[in-house]
Amino acid sequence: MRIGIPSETKTLEGRVALIPAAAADLVSRGHEVFIQSGAGTKSGYADSDYSALGVTVVADAAAVYEKGELIVKVKEPIEGDLKLLKKHHLLFCYLHLAAEPALTKSLLDIGLTGIAFESVDENGVLPLLLPMSVIAGRIATQIGTTLLHQPNGGKGKLLGGMASTPRGKVVVLGAGAAGGNAAALAAQAGANVVVFDKRQDRLAEMMAMGPNVTALYPYESSVAEEVRTADIVVGAVLIPSAKAPRVVTEAMVKTMEKGSVLVDISIDQGGCFETSRPTTWKEPTYDVHGVTHFCVTNMPGAVPQTSSTAISAAILPYVQRLASGNEWRDYAPLAAGINIEGGKLVHPALQGMA
Repeated sequence: MRIGIPSETKTLEGRVALIPAAAADLVSRGHEVFIQSGAGTKSGYADSDYSALGVTVVADAAAVYEKGELIVKVKEPIEGDLKLLKKHHLLFCYLHLAAEPALTKSLLDIGLTGIAFESVDENGVLPLLLPMSVIAGRIATQIGTTLLHQPNGGKGKLLGGMASTPRGKVVVLGAGAAGGNAAALAAQAGANVVVFDKRQDRLAEMMAMGPNVTALYPYESSVAEEVRTADIVVGAVLIPSAKAPRVVTEAMVKTMEKGSVLVDISIDQGGCFETSRPTTWKEPTYDVHGVTHFCVTNMPGAVPQTSSTAISAAILPYVQRLASGNEWRDYAPLAAGINIEGGKLVHPALQGMA
């Protein structure tokens, strides 16, 4: 099969879907792999690193989409990509269609088959969402910590505190891979951490992190009280392939101390704060009621050397299956990942959008 890897076009996105070693694996299996010149640069890979392994480097995105049958990228296609996608393409990337009605309509009009990384399901585990969730969780705490600094508009609090000063407080909504990693990093920094989740097993895991971690069921009144006194709130609520629920209301945000910080990892799926709206790494924050909001939709794109290596390792076995003919349709995890096909929405979580 002919496999195309275009450059990512989202603002300040640095990832590449397949690093040279992964692309070389596909070449060794008899596939033709085409990559856009410069696609791997921000991840630390020159065009020559690909060409030396048998990958064909092409000048621009148009050539990638013209030559490729299977298009493998990281983030959802945006305007420039949409002009180049055709009905015959098999698109494999993050799509997040529940929060993107305009993109959904465009892909329906094109009529291609789109398999979303975030919908590939291995017996209830989302293996292609997992690595980026881990990274996003850690970035959320790192970013939140620096946004508390006074020169960045924060209240001027050291997250872990020190002798004679109070510790900072971090509230995390959701104890999955993203929320769990955000909580772990905050706890290791010395903050008092409160994690909300509905699953008892995850709550037990959070409590086991240490005596400075409290794990609670997300009753609305409990969330409101903990958010009111939080220095950082991290939103990491996930309903697979569906739009995220709004867990923190604007009324709750109003009760927070000025200079506090909200970081919404769930923004890819619409956001779990009522006051959330998508931002970019170019303009990552905005203020509502004196509270700094960070709602960047491609958080792992800031660490492309790490995230490209991680996502490439995760997706390669699935790319191998997709490139080997229509047999992939009999493989349940990939079949579960189909969001859109033949001008129709086929994923159950997306019904009613079009």
